[in-house]
Amino acid sequence: MLTMEPGRTGTLAADELAALESIQRRVLWLATNMIHHANSVRPNLDGSKIGGHQASSSSVISILTALYFSELQAGDRMAVKPHASPAFHAVQYLLGNLPRKYLTELRSLKGIQAYPSKSKDHDPIDFSTGSVGLGAVAPAFSAAVARYARLHFGDVTSKRYIALLGDAELDEGNVWEAVFEDHIQGLGNVLWIVDLNRQSLDRVIPGIRAAQLKSLFQASGWQVLECKYGRKLKAAFERPHGEALRQRIDEMSNPEYQSLIRCSGEEARGRLILPASDPQGVAKAIEDISDEELPALLADLGGHDIVELTNAFAEAKANPHAPAVVFAYTIKGWGLPIAGHPMNHSALITEEQLKDLGASLGIAEGAEWDRFPEDSIEARVCRTAAERLRGIDEQIPAPLVTPEQIPTSLGIRHMPRSATQEALGRLLTELERIPGLGERIVTVAPDVAVSTNLGGWINKVGVYAPDAIPDFEAEGPRLLRWEPGPTGQHVEFGISEMNLFMMLGALGTSYELCGQQLFPIGTVYDPFVCRGLDALIYDLYNQSKMILVGTPSGITLSPEGGAHQSTITPSIGIELPNLLFYEPSFGREVEWTLLEALRQVADRQHGKTTYLRLTTKLVDQSLMDPAIQRLGEETLRRQVLAGGYRLIDHRYDAPNLVGSPVVQIVAAGAMIPEAIDAARMLHQEGVAANLINVTSPGLLYRGLAEARRGHLRQGTTGADAGHLGELILPEERHAPIITVQDGASHALSFLGSAFGARVVPLGVDEFGQSGTRADLYQYYAIDAESMVSAALLALDLS
Repeated sequence: MLTMEPGRTGTLAADELAALESIQRRVLWLATNMIHHANSVRPNLDGSKIGGHQASSSSVISILTALYFSELQAGDRMAVKPHASPAFHAVQYLLGNLPRKYLTELRSLKGIQAYPSKSKDHDPIDFSTGSVGLGAVAPAFSAAVARYARLHFGDVTSKRYIALLGDAELDEGNVWEAVFEDHIQGLGNVLWIVDLNRQSLDRVIPGIRAAQLKSLFQASGWQVLECKYGRKLKAAFERPHGEALRQRIDEMSNPEYQSLIRCSGEEARGRLILPASDPQGVAKAIEDISDEELPALLADLGGHDIVELTNAFAEAKANPHAPAVVFAYTIKGWGLPIAGHPMNHSALITEEQLKDLGASLGIAEGAEWDRFPEDSIEARVCRTAAERLRGIDEQIPAPLVTPEQIPTSLGIRHMPRSATQEALGRLLTELERIPGLGERIVTVAPDVAVSTNLGGWINKVGVYAPDAIPDFEAEGPRLLRWEPGPTGQHVEFGISEMNLFMMLGALGTSYELCGQQLFPIGTVYDPFVCRGLDALIYDLYNQSKMILVGTPSGITLSPEGGAHQSTITPSIGIELPNLLFYEPSFGREVEWTLLEALRQVADRQHGKTTYLRLTTKLVDQSLMDPAIQRLGEETLRRQVLAGGYRLIDHRYDAPNLVGSPVVQIVAAGAMIPEAIDAARMLHQEGVAANLINVTSPGLLYRGLAEARRGHLRQGTTGADAGHLGELILPEERHAPIITVQDGASHALSFLGSAFGARVVPLGVDEFGQSGTRADLYQYYAIDAESMVSAALLALDLS
């Protein structure tokens, strides 16, 4: 029997090692074959290359084998580098987590994805990867979230957070933002394994760039480990004159090393000895190694030695006080005829080469997709590993707060003149009235907590830090209590939007990954949503559920100028999948949309992330009263959450104009007061103007798009346009539309496609300037007078 006890740290038993090496050969075969099948066997009518990265998959075969079949425990969370997708799926197949049919469906519709996908693949995946660098750091932030959850609630279901990343990912700036991040320090359950095949990193002299990277990790408090050479090569170094051989290999350039392992033993011997600084020593070190053995010896790197890998993993685990990184030296294309070739990244081996590979690995004809025989030692290792890894997630309790427990209203009175950003700050302090919710809200900000109105909330719940930090400014009155400690519920970052979004995304998957339900709310200056956009997209793809508040927004932040004025963020809100976007105008709209956003987070199966775009502009709250009186509060709330409502309806607000020319003013957010003025001015001109307050242009667009897709699927035509059909009455659907928002003008211009009406889009299509709001609104033609002029022009052209 194999000894597979979880706490084992020493050398692997001989029978276990033999089984693991046999398993890694099968993983190599399955990964290579599924890529070959996708490209050369499965019908491909359009002739495009399918791809699959045989070389990049093979470089991590040993690492994945050591991890999944020996090292990982139930509750460990794993991110696998994008190009290792075929190898990862081969591992999951051998563990019994992936049906056999998917091995022939790599990169096909509804089949195995090009890169590991939490939402689209058919085997268990903790973190989607594919956006280089982001999948690598996601486990580290999830570990920080698990620490937060453990300090606040006691138990978590997760253990270690591990990332297998390609060496090229270390070129990504977001990786180093994470490495330097204070909230990652001290996380002894974080392990990064760098697949250092050096075709992307050490392009001139192996070890120089790696040494620089190691020093950066060490300076940031990480434990740095190395699997550079395998046991055979290390044994050669220990022999007489072995140090000369080590020095020769260490000093040669990466291109030289890659070419050396690809040539014959005789040629390799000469090329190894002649340029050496100690040629005689190198010659003596290898004199009793045959030409047949020499190339394999030179290629014996630590990243392909399961014993070296498991020993490094054990050493990393032995230090519970620091995150660890293991630099595993590998060969790109390991085990394949394209190993070490400088152009092997997208290379595919031929049919003949595949047959030779199968023969060398002992794959019988007709058994190309088989698992190991049930009575084999390899099958027992696979079963033992599968049993060890399964079961932890069954212990996750049901969510403590369900969508039904979150009310539709808090019943608070909003200030007569208020900004949406202020409303958010007041509402946060009221949320603890919802049973079980308040203690599970976590706010996050990148050094902008005060300027985004989180001060009252912070004074109530405190700032979070794993260890208490003394307050040296405690004497005297203070507007903000800033005493970081383990009970705080606000997480403050430095000015790093990437880290903010990665932390938000990790908080938004806390229930699935560590078994504790959290409700994350992050605030960031709205223009800097773009700075963290890559991470936001990753979070959405990874099915995170969170609340993002972009504030202040637009040129309404008038004195700040173009550097701090957002323009394209409404388009981001409309276009990103898995995202609900609201741009409220009034305090009640903030209240309703915030509560809906919390319900979305509580709904772990179908919920989405919500993005609120807010401003610091004071707005008269009574401007909403006519709509409340006309529609009733419940109908108005429903329409706000559906995407918009008629704030001014000429049939009620100007009944004397019924039958007059109609124009629709469609406005959002900060522009509502000016749009109200414009509608009233048009009434005085005899124009039956309506004002539609668009609270969510994204929902309106999706409703319209879904209606159109329905017509296409059914082969019918119709006037259905989702909620827009409720806002724009049938008799008004050819009336011109004036759209206006504090953002790019095109974002609302889709409204004309709903019913074929003329649209005049107003907005901000240049970088902003400093000035008063009135000056800027007039300059960019989004003031009331410009709306009136646009409406009259549109009517003339109709």
